[in-house]
Amino acid sequence: MVNGLPLVQVELKKRGVAIREAFNQVHRYTKESYNSSNSLFKYVQLFVISNGTDSRYFANTVERNKNSFDFTMNWANAKNELIKDLKDFTATFFQKHTLLSVLFTYSVFDTSDTLLVMRPYQIAATERMLWKIASSYQAKKWSHIDGGGYIWHTTGSGKTLTSFKAARLATQLDFIDKVFFVVDRKDLDFQTMKEYQKFSPESVNGSDSTAGLKRNIEKDDNKIIVTTIQKLNNLMKTEGDLAIYQKQVVFIFDECHRSQFGEAQKNLNKKFKKFYQFGFTGTPIFPQNALGAETTASVFGRELHSYVITDAIRDEKVLKFKVDYNNVRPRFKSLETELDEKKLSAAENKTALLHPIRIKEIAQYILQNFKLKTHRNQGSNKGFNAMFAVSSVDAAKCYYEELNSLQKDNDKPLKIATIFSFAANEEQNAIGEILDETFEPSAMDITAKEFLTKAINDYNAMFKTSYGVDSNEFQNYYRDLAKRVKSKEIDLIIVVGMFLTGFDAPTLNTLFVDKNLRYHGLIQAFSRTNRIYDATKTFGNIVTFRDLEKATIDAITLFGDSSTKNVVLEKSYKEYLGGFTDLVTGEARRGYVEVVKELNEKFPNPEDIVTEKDKKEFAKLFGEYLRVENILQNYDEFNNLKALKEIDINDTEAVEAFKEAHFVTDEDIAAMQQIELLKERTVQDYRSSYNDIRDWLRRERGGAASEQSTIDWDDVVFEIDLLKSQEINLDYILELIFEHNKKTKDKATLVEEIRRVIRASVGNRAKESLVVDFINETELDTLQDKANVIDSFFAFAQTKQKEEATALITDENLNEEAAKRYITASLKREYASENGTELNAILPKMSPLNPQYLTKKRSVFQKLTQFVEKFKGVGGQL
Repeated sequence: MVNGLPLVQVELKKRGVAIREAFNQVHRYTKESYNSSNSLFKYVQLFVISNGTDSRYFANTVERNKNSFDFTMNWANAKNELIKDLKDFTATFFQKHTLLSVLFTYSVFDTSDTLLVMRPYQIAATERMLWKIASSYQAKKWSHIDGGGYIWHTTGSGKTLTSFKAARLATQLDFIDKVFFVVDRKDLDFQTMKEYQKFSPESVNGSDSTAGLKRNIEKDDNKIIVTTIQKLNNLMKTEGDLAIYQKQVVFIFDECHRSQFGEAQKNLNKKFKKFYQFGFTGTPIFPQNALGAETTASVFGRELHSYVITDAIRDEKVLKFKVDYNNVRPRFKSLETELDEKKLSAAENKTALLHPIRIKEIAQYILQNFKLKTHRNQGSNKGFNAMFAVSSVDAAKCYYEELNSLQKDNDKPLKIATIFSFAANEEQNAIGEILDETFEPSAMDITAKEFLTKAINDYNAMFKTSYGVDSNEFQNYYRDLAKRVKSKEIDLIIVVGMFLTGFDAPTLNTLFVDKNLRYHGLIQAFSRTNRIYDATKTFGNIVTFRDLEKATIDAITLFGDSSTKNVVLEKSYKEYLGGFTDLVTGEARRGYVEVVKELNEKFPNPEDIVTEKDKKEFAKLFGEYLRVENILQNYDEFNNLKALKEIDINDTEAVEAFKEAHFVTDEDIAAMQQIELLKERTVQDYRSSYNDIRDWLRRERGGAASEQSTIDWDDVVFEIDLLKSQEINLDYILELIFEHNKKTKDKATLVEEIRRVIRASVGNRAKESLVVDFINETELDTLQDKANVIDSFFAFAQTKQKEEATALITDENLNEEAAKRYITASLKREYASENGTELNAILPKMSPLNPQYLTKKRSVFQKLTQFVEKFKGVGGQL
């Protein structure tokens, strides 16, 4: 407690219990008691969870999405060494000075009133910067390279929040007059303004013009000014003498590798007399990747704090990369492995890379593999979306047209958009830097402009918008497109340079690349895909149509060290198939082949899993299968293997066609035949048993049986996200009924097939009896098409829902009006709840002191829960 108010709640579990359990417990509290209107616990600001060996902290936001466990964090020291053990955590985090700083200084509300708390490396970097400003002021080291420094925090680690906090706290130093937050490019200016205003609406002045910037500087009411480097430079060039030049000023540069090395830096040193400058970067310029003599350190001073990609992956703040060097087109191989820029930009090679056959093969590959790469299987639209980085506007045009023409007859085509503009030929400062595209499409040549106009018109038709190519409309198009990519309304976006840096969309998991990337540009582009999202997203998926293997290793080694490769890059297909030892953690991971072999040997018939010991063993083993299978489905070799099992190996024509389509040899096929896959039906049966065990555990272990049990289930984690990622939705099941009924006119076989599919699904299991009744009670042959089946099922289900609700109310003698209200509300939110007084209001009149009252309440609640599970999503009135 702080001054008698409860601000931090600690939830402890015994050693050996998964720390996630402590998180789930807090999650239950927040839903139930912490946020009720008169709760004293509304003031809780931080939660701390620990099982003794792992301790974490996180902010109390009412918005708890299911995966927010990913946003809990370990405490660490300034060298990023984690402090996990409860004793050490208590000694450091709960020190009065530290805890009060975290609560009062390093917590931030954004504009949607979500509470954010900073991570240890963000706090460390902020403190180093403030210490540097104060000590440089005392030593009169301003305007000197020793008076500032740079912060190296990897892409995706939340640099904006850190820089914002540092800027805010710098304004509180009494000797500082103004803090300039300097960004590069208009879109970043807009984004940063939005981000800053998110954290504090009043603190930021962004100005559209140099005159606006000058006015902002002269205002006394606010100390932080957000501006672009270009505006700042114009101001210094046009204004000979301003009062600000003599004052104490802090400059914070976001992404400090860009134009700070040029004219602006010289002007700044000339004009400002007392400044302290700091740069943030995810990819510093070192002597190895510098084009001139200047490096990040020679401009900004020494590195004040680093949090590199290996730290972020270890802390699970970003994901690893899985890179496919995909030379699927043997005839263009020499070009795709060429690294010499001069040769690549020679006219004949440019045309060869844009050869219609090559464009078509790559476009076909993308369309064939899109669903697998983005985890959109079997009629569910959960999954992710993708980006395609290409080398030029011409390439963007070729791919955009080819992809759209290949899918024009598809009934559910991918939604494809593109964006690019004119890139001025400014000189690069670093090897591999992605050139800036301005917001002035007017500078483009006529063919590029015509193509962009056509692409924006297609977009307008798709979303009923009205954007265009003149600069204001284009900026609005940029913003709208960014929003739709983040909300997965766009499936694939084709880009040349824009969106490859500074654009964040956690729903992106795949980047297709037909462009030579190096160093800074490579890490920036790859990093679009590795934001954490949910358990299905295990890494950023990179598919390159050029041989970027050496470039990838070089970039990763430069921004980490020689062992970084093992941390940052996902293992190979062979390792996931055969097993490997994780070099970082030292733990041995079994391969797919071994897991499948053990499943087949131990559990050939899922119905025989009866004892509790078998149930536990199967749950662990099948969880392991789900994890490795979720990863393998991103590998082309695995999908080729699945496709091979579908064809008759003795049919020479089919085998030849397979070799042609998948670019494989006879030796490859021979090797593939040695690998055992689980049959689709077996997997469905296993999934069904896995679901049964999970339901059984929740039911049984809550009751008396748990006391007699000698088996400890604490180390079993059910992979619900992975089950859901393969989830088959209801419409798809109904379409299956239509397809199967056309083939077999036998209802008994059809029911058996459909039961198997439904039981394998997490969300639709409760609807099994409903779907089976529908099959048995409907003349399926009268339904003409899939849409017909879906409509008649929903009509059938709504009738059943009414009948069963009435029966339930009558049988249990419930209060009819209140019961209908309760059931309607429960169906709407998709679960029945015991909280509040709603449930008590529907029970038959009985004294709460009556011993039968609780039994009655429990049995009614159980029946209501089953009813809601069965009918949620069906619609209709009671």
